[in-house]
Amino acid sequence: MPATPRDLPVWALAAASLRAGTPVALLCVVRSEGSSPGRQGFKMAITPDAVAGSVGGGIMEHKWVELARQQLRETDPAPLLRPQIHRREAPADRSGMMCSGEQDVLLWPLAPADLTAVDAIEKAMTRGTSGALQLSVARGLQFHPEKPGLASPAGAVPFYFYQPGPPWSYREQMGFRERLTIVGGGHVSLALSRVLATLDFHVTVLDDRADLPTFDANEFAHLRRIIRYEDVAREVPAGPNHYVVVMTVGYRTDAVVLRHLLPRAYRYLGVMGSAAKVAELRRGLAEEGFSEQAVAKLRGPIGLPISSQTPEEIAISIAAELIQVRHAALGAG
Repeated sequence: MPATPRDLPVWALAAASLRAGTPVALLCVVRSEGSSPGRQGFKMAITPDAVAGSVGGGIMEHKWVELARQQLRETDPAPLLRPQIHRREAPADRSGMMCSGEQDVLLWPLAPADLTAVDAIEKAMTRGTSGALQLSVARGLQFHPEKPGLASPAGAVPFYFYQPGPPWSYREQMGFRERLTIVGGGHVSLALSRVLATLDFHVTVLDDRADLPTFDANEFAHLRRIIRYEDVAREVPAGPNHYVVVMTVGYRTDAVVLRHLLPRAYRYLGVMGSAAKVAELRRGLAEEGFSEQAVAKLRGPIGLPISSQTPEEIAISIAAELIQVRHAALGAG
């Protein structure tokens, strides 16, 4: 089955608890920097006897779970926003961890009135639709579904936004931040889709061949389409959070795809193949008039150098490179 957004279990537990009248609290990392184990956007749902999600693990997370459960025993629990500093020498707000980063954690006790918004978030994540979560003392917990036809241009709205307070506010887009398109539906494509099903990428697979067994067997991708490679640019929107891996049946079809995608801006554009093949692709694109800067954007051979041989090993190497690029983009190095 295709991967679901990382936070879906959190919202599912929160919604089920509110429907059942069980006390439940939301933990959310609203800010993070440095080597923080809990990154901005990490969440947990906590009830008296169940948890879902994570805000970074370790002793810090254990303390927050206990604090949340203590708050849930109060008659009128109040939200709590507190910094956590992961350094032993910090004069205050020490988390008990020594990662050297920082994070701000929000404890938000959910009330029956929050069920409408929480239920809408769970449904949106399950269906793969978009929207935005907003949390603030002034307005409480809100969910703003994306209206059809009014989607923001790629990158126009930050995925996460935190305004320190008082009065503080936090907003994030829901669902998958990173989107990967694999052009080519062969054996490595199938293996890569399987790996990325655990890595919080929305995966689309495109191919121009009907009745391709590995394409038909790919139950891990969110979308699969048979297209003409000459139309590939219409299927692969540009954007700072869009990654593209080209692995068609051969050199000639790779070149067709790259001619259409190279002028567009992606976080990552790579092509699978040997160093000799990729060099020949670059030479051909340059001869066709693509600038040196445009050709230099093309990554290849793709994948971290781990002497991979099988489709599964190659997929692991490519996934590792995508992770590396993702965290470099997020400033986590």
